[in-house]
Amino acid sequence: MKRVLLVFARSDSGVDGPRPVFASARPSRLQRIKEQVLQHIIQRAQFAVPNMALMVLSSIEVAGVEQHICDMRFDKLPLDEPWDLVGITVHTGAAKAAFGVARQFRTRGVKVVLGGPHVTLFPEHCAKEADVIVIGEADDIWREVLEDLKHNRLKVRYRAEVLPDLSVERPIKKDALKIKRYFTTNLIQTSRGCPYRCDFCNVYVMNGSTVRHRPVAHVVSEVERFLKEDRRIFFIVDDTVNADPKYAKELFLQLIPYRIRWVGQATTMLGQQDELLKIFAQSGCSGLLIGIESITDASNHQHRKKQNSERTLARNIKAIRSAGICVYGSFIYGLDGDTIETADALYDFIEDTQIDVPGVNLLRPIPGTALFERLANEGRLLFSKDDIEAFRYSWGQEMQCKPKQMSIDEFIEAYTGLTRRLYTFKNAIKRTLRAPCIKHAILLFNLSYIHMYGLSRRDLIAQQQKLRFESLLADTCQQKIHVSKQVEH
Repeated sequence: MKRVLLVFARSDSGVDGPRPVFASARPSRLQRIKEQVLQHIIQRAQFAVPNMALMVLSSIEVAGVEQHICDMRFDKLPLDEPWDLVGITVHTGAAKAAFGVARQFRTRGVKVVLGGPHVTLFPEHCAKEADVIVIGEADDIWREVLEDLKHNRLKVRYRAEVLPDLSVERPIKKDALKIKRYFTTNLIQTSRGCPYRCDFCNVYVMNGSTVRHRPVAHVVSEVERFLKEDRRIFFIVDDTVNADPKYAKELFLQLIPYRIRWVGQATTMLGQQDELLKIFAQSGCSGLLIGIESITDASNHQHRKKQNSERTLARNIKAIRSAGICVYGSFIYGLDGDTIETADALYDFIEDTQIDVPGVNLLRPIPGTALFERLANEGRLLFSKDDIEAFRYSWGQEMQCKPKQMSIDEFIEAYTGLTRRLYTFKNAIKRTLRAPCIKHAILLFNLSYIHMYGLSRRDLIAQQQKLRFESLLADTCQQKIHVSKQVEH
């Protein structure tokens, strides 16, 4: 029997738990205990769910091969167990951590296969960190990898030449999961691909710009099976669940009799899709993450995000909440059209629309996106273009590019001031009391964000001091060089 371990590597920054990015000293024992407690709370509050890719791969069965999952948000690496192959899914913002895991196994003589978005975008960069790499969506390739492992004929590289046909039924199994550790294990993917081309996003690059759907009957059958193992809330993981209104209507009308509760991601256009919004509410939709990014067309359009309109933005959000659906409003501060005054405008908008959970992110120049290339050409990256591992996910804890309309110091002052006003105990209680539903989740989110954005402020100030010191050091060196040249002459 061949034994395969599938690993979800934890990010080395605060996105997977309350850890500082710019740690200046070894934390005390009391601080470590505090962080462990907060990490557990935050994992629950943030809807900690299994990695969807590993759920898909672990559901593929090949006789003579058994698969196990190690989720490093919860588990220690089982380095001393006998493994025939270790598979690691690699995301760009956590690539350094994933490569570190790979090295630990490879030094023990265990073969490692890397796959995921980062490998697909940067295969040559990843090849040196693995024995095998998988490029593209692995739904169909993984069976071939397992068969080759079974017969001791693993290839160095596997590539999906075409995007998987989602009309083919591929039942998801949960045998490799520890169900109770997660907020829910009811992850459902109905489609892949995104029709939008926002320059800060790589979904359309990875999964195509045409939305591919699973047959409605397959999705309904999966809901039925999942309910037998886990009756908690469902998470529809599609990037835009209302991208195809006709398909969404058919699907969620059929889910109404199951009386489930579900959350997902949608665009603000849902507020104008009256019939679909009503069906969402009837089918048990409790909350939607909505990518608002900016509240002005000027900022959004500079980043090719045109699916929102500032004219209807507030009205659409209010309509969604009026239907009994909570809104997680996801914003980006630091877009090219943003100024110092944008921070106050964001705060006023959040108050006016009564968004249940506001999330204010920094602009992330993810390697492989059009934004990354543009900012690199403009000299605005705060890390080397060639060092793509320097990019890392964090909880608004690290600036990775220079703002266009303000200085770094001005931005940090405006951003930290905004989060200090947004995330308070008073606001957490206020948002919980007026939430249309799932009040316990709204409370956990808002309380955990008080800590997370406090961590963000401390790290940004530490980065600010670091950048000032580096600038001073560079100026001093330039002055010495200038003086030295004058002496020579």
